[in-house]
Amino acid sequence: MTPLESLAASGTKVWLDSVDPDLVVSNRALGATGATSNPIIITDLIKTGRFDDNIRQYAKDGMKDEEIAWKLTDFLVRGAQKVFEGVSAETHCDNGWVSFELDPLLEDPACPLTLEAKSAEYVRLGKHWSAGHTNRMIKVPATPGGLGALEELAAAGVNLNVTLIFSERQLIAAREACWKGMQRFGLDKPLKTVYSIFVSRLDVYSADKLKDLSPAVQGQVGIINAKLLWKLNADFWAGKGTMLKQEIIFASTGTKVKSDPVEKYVAALAGADIQTNPPGTNDAVQKKGGLTFTRQVDVMPSADVLAEFHAKVDMKLLEETLMSEGLEKFAVPQHNLIKLIGEKRAAVS
Repeated sequence: MTPLESLAASGTKVWLDSVDPDLVVSNRALGATGATSNPIIITDLIKTGRFDDNIRQYAKDGMKDEEIAWKLTDFLVRGAQKVFEGVSAETHCDNGWVSFELDPLLEDPACPLTLEAKSAEYVRLGKHWSAGHTNRMIKVPATPGGLGALEELAAAGVNLNVTLIFSERQLIAAREACWKGMQRFGLDKPLKTVYSIFVSRLDVYSADKLKDLSPAVQGQVGIINAKLLWKLNADFWAGKGTMLKQEIIFASTGTKVKSDPVEKYVAALAGADIQTNPPGTNDAVQKKGGLTFTRQVDVMPSADVLAEFHAKVDMKLLEETLMSEGLEKFAVPQHNLIKLIGEKRAAVS
């Protein structure tokens, strides 16, 4: 059994943090059962030059740079969806999803829309980009505007990936909104919601801001928080009677400290729900001979470690800080993507 096969055997669905057509196929062969996209992924793919012909044709069709960005994103996500169609069919829509991220520019500080208007636009875009798809999941951020759209999207039967979640407050707000919408949609129909908990970014934060943490807690903040939120989510959905599992995605699972083993987060969160791993993480894990993953997601640290975590980690401040950083990383890449398409248009025309 390969390392990734053992991860799947532990109970974890492995999704690829990319929609690169070649990587989707190769990672499907390794056991990946889903994928996700974002503007950075699309930008990096455009830089390879492999999609110059697409851009040239879209430009000839009269599309503007922003329209081309969405047309190419849709094309790449559709391709990944096709690879995972079999998984979707085999699991009766409980797996095999590919996430499509809605317009990050709605979270740009320069966006002139009111909060209510942002939520309405998320609803409009979510319905538009999900229409006609059986294994496409719409990715919405756990921002005020995004959270305000979740009930209506779920009520309309839109499958959801709520992203940029760092804290219990965000998770509770997201799941409550989705649950209200699901009840309106009808529990006798399949609807999937997942909640993307970011992991490694919390350890970067604690190393910089919480230098008084003991060695037992420092470097473990992301893992402890992720396990606590996973348990909170599992307890909430137990007995709710939904046709599909409403699950946690463990995101940001690539290590950011050179001394950390590449499998640090993969191993610590093995055994439940979903991991969206970067291609490099999957490759590195797969190359480590003899590596076997076992269920660890519900193995909690000692009472002393948990007590220190709760006493010293101000989750409200952590959320505010990481959301501020996260939104910058959210909107700026979309601007960069549109700029790159403009440059490509000029180069290939």
